[in-house]
Order: sequence, then C-alpha cells, then structure tokens
Amino acid sequence: MTDESVLELITGRQDRMRPSERKVAAAVLADPAAVVHMSMAGLADTAGVSEPTVMRFCTGLGFSGFQAFRLGLAQSLAVGIPVTHSAIEPDDPVEAMAGKIFDHTLSSLDRTRRSLDTAAVAAAVETLVRATSVHFVGLGASGIIAQDALQHAVLFGVPCTAPVDLHQQYMAAAMCGPGEVVVAISNTGRTTSVLEVTERAKRAGAAVIAVTGGPGPLADLADVAIVLRTFEDTDIYTPTVSRLAGLVLVDVLATAVAVRRGPAHLERLREMKEALSVFRGSADGSRNVT
Repeated sequence: MTDESVLELITGRQDRMRPSERKVAAAVLADPAAVVHMSMAGLADTAGVSEPTVMRFCTGLGFSGFQAFRLGLAQSLAVGIPVTHSAIEPDDPVEAMAGKIFDHTLSSLDRTRRSLDTAAVAAAVETLVRATSVHFVGLGASGIIAQDALQHAVLFGVPCTAPVDLHQQYMAAAMCGPGEVVVAISNTGRTTSVLEVTERAKRAGAAVIAVTGGPGPLADLADVAIVLRTFEDTDIYTPTVSRLAGLVLVDVLATAVAVRRGPAHLERLREMKEALSVFRGSADGSRNVT
C-alpha cells in the first residue's frame, strides 16, 4: 500500500475500474462510515453488484480481501476524512465546517507523518547539533513557523535568529559563515525571496536545511531537505495545514536536538523551566512578596 488513505486510493483509481467495480467505489465514497460495519454481502447489495465483484474491487486496491479492506477503511476514518470528502460548502453550518476542518487537518497531519523521511529529519538534527548558530527564514505562513522555531531557541542550545524583515533575513544570510545553519522554510519551495536568501547563505558557507512541501528549487539548494506532504493546494487556499505540519516538525527538531546535547543541557533546561515557573508566579502577582 502507498501513503494514501483508502478513500484517496479509491478516488484516484475510480476512473480505471470496471463499471461494476465503479458501482462499489461509488457506494463506499457515498457513505464510508456505514461500509465499515457492512458485510461483503451488504456492500454488494448496496452497490447492486455480486459478492465476487466486491472481492475483486478489494483486491484491485491491494488488499488481501474484504476484511482487510474494511479494516483499512476504518483506519482511514479514524484520522479524519480526506480533503476530497471535507470540502467546505457555502451553505454548511458552522458545526459542519468545524468537523470538516478538523477531519481535513487530522488526515493531512497523518499523511505527513506517514510520508516523512525520518532519515532526513535525523540528518537535520545532526546538522543542528553541530551548529554554532541557527537562522530561520520564511515568509507568510512559513514565517510563522520560523517565529515559532525562535521560541524553541533554548532547546536548540545555540544563538538563534528569525528575522521578520526580508532585508534582515538577507543580511543575516550574507553574514553567515562555516558552522552556521540556515533553516529555509517554504511550502511551495519556489518563493523567490526565500531562494535568494538561501543562495546567499550557501555562498557564505552556511549549511542549509530546507523545510518544504515537495521537490523543487529550495530542496535542490539544501544540504538536507525535509519534505512535509499535506493535503492542500497553496495556489488556491491559505496553507493552514502546511503551517501546522511545520510547527510539529519544529517540535520534533527542537526536542531531538535538546536530547542529543546530553544530560548537562537537559539539566539546564529543567532548571530554567523551574525558574520560569517561579518567575511567572511573581509576574502575575500570585506570590507573596515580603
């Protein structure tokens, strides 16, 4: 099986199926939650086909049989309905919109997790552990990810920057040297300004980690490219889910780097968090001061 969910698999192959199998596909796509609880005979009756046709439909998708197909369908539904089944309609009530957006987000993050190249993530962690400083760059929604990464600076354990101004990003890249790392973030991987900043950092001797949505110029420039595949078209929609996937990746990188820095660094983090907890108490007036 691929990293596609069962419903995506059916949607993608529907046009290539036999007419009788397309009837089964239509029945599944019309009410996948009900199909999870059907017997093979029940699905055959709903689709108006024979049981052997249902079995042929299941094996054609790569499953060993109907039970394996039904299990795969249940697992798909457990992480939400894919984008093709969760499109917002103008007359949707708020309750329906909320459900569809959560389903879309859960499905998309699950796809990102399943398709994530963990070897690339590990290589990025090693690069960050060796860094003398780290600079995060990105624009728009990708800039939000860069700002979130800056909040994790203490976990990375070295000086970090995330300039908001594009000129400042370029200046930081130009002043880089060997040992420094630039993390360039762009879901499309084709944002001209981010590519120019990245190219400048590379010429200055910095190592480059790209966080992007797929193959492209940014990934080609990088020493390490991490691809986050999500269900969305950023040429049409605001890249909300790609932003959430990027935020999760930042958590992964920051946590892994902190652990790799060893017990002494982790102890300093523990002491910092305890001190911060006390500081928060004094700042909000909940502690008595004599």
